[in-house]
Amino acid sequence: MQSVFCCCSTFSPVQPNRYGIAPSRRKPPPPPPDNEDEEGDLKVIAVYDFFAQEDTVLNLRKYEEYTILQKCDPHWWKARDKHGWFCKNITRAKAENLLRQEAKEGAFIVRDSSQHGMYTVSVYTKAGGDQNRGIRHYHIKQKQTKYYVAEKHLFDTIPELIDYHQHNAGGLVTRFRYPIGPMGRCIPATASFSFEKWEINPSDLTFMKQLGSGQFGVVRLGKFRAKHKVAIKTVYEGAMSEEDFIEEAKIMMNLSHPNLVQLHGVCTQQRPIYIVTEFMENGCLLNYLRQRQGRLQKDALLSICEDVCEGMAYLEENHFIHRDLAARNCLVTEKNMVKVSDFGMTRYVLDDEYTSSTGSKFPVKWSPPEVFHFSKFSSKSDVWSFGVLMWEVFTEGRMPFENKSNAEVVDEISRGERLYRPSQASRLVYQIMYSCWFCGITICAELSDLSEGWD
Repeated sequence: MQSVFCCCSTFSPVQPNRYGIAPSRRKPPPPPPDNEDEEGDLKVIAVYDFFAQEDTVLNLRKYEEYTILQKCDPHWWKARDKHGWFCKNITRAKAENLLRQEAKEGAFIVRDSSQHGMYTVSVYTKAGGDQNRGIRHYHIKQKQTKYYVAEKHLFDTIPELIDYHQHNAGGLVTRFRYPIGPMGRCIPATASFSFEKWEINPSDLTFMKQLGSGQFGVVRLGKFRAKHKVAIKTVYEGAMSEEDFIEEAKIMMNLSHPNLVQLHGVCTQQRPIYIVTEFMENGCLLNYLRQRQGRLQKDALLSICEDVCEGMAYLEENHFIHRDLAARNCLVTEKNMVKVSDFGMTRYVLDDEYTSSTGSKFPVKWSPPEVFHFSKFSSKSDVWSFGVLMWEVFTEGRMPFENKSNAEVVDEISRGERLYRPSQASRLVYQIMYSCWFCGITICAELSDLSEGWD
């Protein structure tokens, strides 16, 4: 027998994308309750109880069986418990007690239903304010051979259902964000490794001038250990949940591309918490364009679009939807390279679609009809936003649909009207831009071809 000391639990199957980039294959989600595990998985037995000291570590029960998913190094293995996210024989009262102890938005337990042979998902939510926060119970129902909790989202298996709703509210009160085991404690759905490697001591940071602010927080210029310039993002008290803020950092930890703003580390051991990223000397792309009106050549404008497109293609390859792509959310380096930033609205998706929960806000002038009519986001809606960003670039920072209200924009777009061709955009550039407002195309290849010559 072998003892397993800890694991980082991530179950994230991938799908191909329209850019023709072949994704890597990952293990499928855990099987439904009482099904046999895949052949070849290493089974081990814990020889003593172990109580985790951090969220990315798995609690162990003596004599309980575990499945090893990956031997990360001699001391730390990635594993899952016998039932994955399933808690057999836990009563409704016990589930509610465990969830209230955690009190985290989206903490959930999958358990046996009081109806024999059925299952229930119990989830904690803070929706409705302090007076109405509490537990919601969703029965997992069947329609012929399909499983569902929200009738318009049907799945072949229960693990597929849970996996989908871990990343998409899909009409429910919240996403199933943090699986809870029989002994409590959240098992993070998105963490792929411990925060320890990324934790920065706040005393190593020097805070300088404010660079900008938004709905959730402020960004300041700073220095790391008095040497390296960095951007330090903090959050207003009560502006968003601490879990949301940390989830943004976890997203950035798993993404690395020359055209995405790079994470350097996090400060989570004190309040407020910070995310530390690379500093972009030339600041926001929107201001960069406006400050250089009349001085940027067409090839420079096209290069900006190519940079953003490469970053977005990487996001889609990894099944992320940005949901707020615009010139204001891109940054420019000292050498004029553009990088996509602001992943606060990013979502990891399994079926290339994310339906937001009720009350979501979104940028109307950068959004397609399915977003402002149905709050339905996908990589196609990101493509639409990219077309609007191209328009911003080739107008050198003008406001899309200027002097029109959001209601007027919704009406115009719904009737099939689109943004006009900017004077700086050639026919071929506008053709690519216009294509973004109807269907997804291989945009990076089209832009690359254009960069070799103009009509």
